[in-house]
Amino acid sequence: MPSRDFASQIRPARLKPGATLGIVNPAYWLEDERMQRATNVFEERGYKLVHGASTQLRQDIYAGSPEERARDIMSMFEDPSIDAIICARGGYGGNRVLPLLDYEVIRANPKIFCGYSDITGALTSIAQLSGLVTFHGPMLTTYGTQTIDYNLDTFERVLSGEAGAELRSTPECEARVLRKGIARGPLWGGNLTLINVRLGTPGQIDTRDAILFIEDIDEMLYAFDRAMLQLRESGSLEHIQGLVIGEMLEMGDTKVPFGKTVEDIVLDVCSDLDIPIVSNFPCGHGDYQATLPVSHEAVLDASGDEPVITIPEPPVA
Repeated sequence: MPSRDFASQIRPARLKPGATLGIVNPAYWLEDERMQRATNVFEERGYKLVHGASTQLRQDIYAGSPEERARDIMSMFEDPSIDAIICARGGYGGNRVLPLLDYEVIRANPKIFCGYSDITGALTSIAQLSGLVTFHGPMLTTYGTQTIDYNLDTFERVLSGEAGAELRSTPECEARVLRKGIARGPLWGGNLTLINVRLGTPGQIDTRDAILFIEDIDEMLYAFDRAMLQLRESGSLEHIQGLVIGEMLEMGDTKVPFGKTVEDIVLDVCSDLDIPIVSNFPCGHGDYQATLPVSHEAVLDASGDEPVITIPEPPVA
């Protein structure tokens, strides 16, 4: 797996009012109606949006070929008029784009890059191979049908460089402390399926001393158990400092009940790890989505009943 050198870690320029956002589609295409509604949300906030070529392409379920999607991402990094890059949506197919990106060019042109779900592969690869802090957070699809202030507010607080930003859950998506404690370390993670499919490859994430966060959607409970065991047996949980479970939405069960909840599975697999563990944190596919800086240092405080993730130093410059 790639080595980590935090001395060479790059923080992108902070998000300023009226910034120009480049929109790319690394995986699936986004329906025109949802794209337009989300565009309106950002424009009403004062941002200028530039839709990349991939937002206009359709090849079966994909927003164009892998080569076209990669070119679009690279053009956004190389275009000096673009201040930040926001993904339109996830889906499937982003991993085909990763070998086609030029990580040295990205390193030379650092910018905010934000997304989640299938975009997990890009977030972690860019962070590991270019040293650029990336952001697991809302995409245009987040605002394609509704606007929730929590998502925009946390997005802007984190990306504008608020010192000591605190990320908390909400009454509508209330996080729970499964094991108390305080942890400090770089945040790594994203969609569990995307993390696991890269185990044993050059794209496997380095979780040493990290606060690991994971989320997923539309999985069976037995499959989640299998995925957690695979993560554990790969060594990815051995040296983490803390574990944050995001919303695990639409988890299914078999005709004969599996017999364990998501939280039961997590505590079972992590039974001998002396680390703070939090569940149902608002990150991932739910309505409420915090913006988390991938590879950047954070503090997880689960010493009380209300867990808090604090970002001591701004992840942007």
